[in-house]
Amino acid sequence: MKTLFKALCLSALLCAFVPVSAQKAAQTEKAVEVGAEQSSLYLKLLKGKRVAFVGNHTSVMADGQHVVDYLLSKGVNIVKIFAPEHGFRGEAAAGAKISDEVDQKTGIPVVSLYGSGKYKPSPEALKDVDVLIYDIQDVGCRFYTYISTLTYVMEAGAENGKEVVVFDRPNPNGYYVDGNILDPAFKSFVGMHPVPIVYGMTSGEYAKMVNGEGWLKDGVKCDLTVIPCKNYTHATHYDLPVPPSPNLATAKSIALYPSLCYFEGTPLSEGRGTPWPFEVFGSPLLPETGFTFTPESSKNKGVLCNGVDLREAPDPGCVDLKYVIWAYNNYEKKDEFFKKFFDTLCGGETIRKQIEAGMTAEEIRATWKPGIDEFMKTRAKYLLYE
Repeated sequence: MKTLFKALCLSALLCAFVPVSAQKAAQTEKAVEVGAEQSSLYLKLLKGKRVAFVGNHTSVMADGQHVVDYLLSKGVNIVKIFAPEHGFRGEAAAGAKISDEVDQKTGIPVVSLYGSGKYKPSPEALKDVDVLIYDIQDVGCRFYTYISTLTYVMEAGAENGKEVVVFDRPNPNGYYVDGNILDPAFKSFVGMHPVPIVYGMTSGEYAKMVNGEGWLKDGVKCDLTVIPCKNYTHATHYDLPVPPSPNLATAKSIALYPSLCYFEGTPLSEGRGTPWPFEVFGSPLLPETGFTFTPESSKNKGVLCNGVDLREAPDPGCVDLKYVIWAYNNYEKKDEFFKKFFDTLCGGETIRKQIEAGMTAEEIRATWKPGIDEFMKTRAKYLLYE
C-alpha cells in the first residue's frame, strides 16, 4: 500500500495538454500589473457614471490597497458593491449563504450574489447603476464559482442596458488546458459553459469568449470592456498576493485544486478543516498509508482519516484523476463512493462511469482530446495574451 501511496506523489510526465509550455516560465523581469493598475484606460470611461463594483477581498492594487478604496480616491462614484461566494471580505465558508450588508469601511451597500438562489443582479438593484465593474481573482477552473458570477453579471448587464468592465487578473493555472468538456445537460453554478475543467484563460479572456460565442441567456450580448494586465503571458509565473478563497490559501492548493476538487463529490475529506485544504485527502475507510489527519470541520469531522499527503508533491500541471481513481479502488464501500454531486462537478456522468469501468487516468484523458482540440480553436479567438 505504501508503494501505491508513493506512486501517487510522482508527477505524470504526459499529464496535460499544454498550449504554452510544459512548465511555468520563470518570473518575468517586469512585474505583472493587473487590470486595475491601468487607470489611464478606464478612469475616463467611468467619469460621471454610477458604478456598481463586483468584487471581494482579492480586488487589490499592487500596494495592497483595495480597488474600491482606490477608485473612491480617484472620484469614481461607487453606489453599491455586489459580493460573490465567500462574501465581499472573503471570510465566509464555501457554500455558506451570504447576506446583504453595508461595508463598514466605506458605508457602501453590499448586495449578495450568493445565497437563496440569487446569483444575478436584479433589475431593481441595477436601476441606479450605469456600469458594472468586475474584479475578482480566479484560479481558472470550471467549477470555481467566480466565473459563474461573471456570467450572471454580464447577463444582467445585457438585459438591463448596463456597461460591463472587467479588470483582468492573471490566471495561476492559465498555462495549460485540460479536462472534459461540460455536457449541457449538467449545467449548474459549478459549470455553466462548454469548456474544459481547466480552460487556460484569464477572466477577461473568458468574458470575451462567453460574450462572443453567444453563451449568455437567449444569446444576448453585453457592452463589454476588458482592461488587460500588463507584462503578462500565459507562461508567466504569478504568485497571488491574496488567497482567492479560505481553502485555497497556498500556491500548492491552487495547483492541486483542479485534481482534488473531485473529492467534494465523494465522502472523502479534501482537507477542509485541516491546515492543508486541497493538499491532502483521506477517509477512515481508506487503508493505512502512513499518513493520517483529523478534520476539525467539514466531512469526517473529528474522525481520524487515513490519507495521502501531497504538500511536497510536484504540481501536476493537469487535471490528474489518479488520486480519485486510487481512492475509489481502495475505498471500503465502493457503492457509496460517488455522490450525485460528483457528476455535477464533472459536468457529466462519463468520468464516473469510466472510473467504475476500471479505466486509468491516462485512458480517460485520451477521451478528452477531441473536445479539447475543438475548444482550443474557440479559445484562440479571444486570447489577449501569448
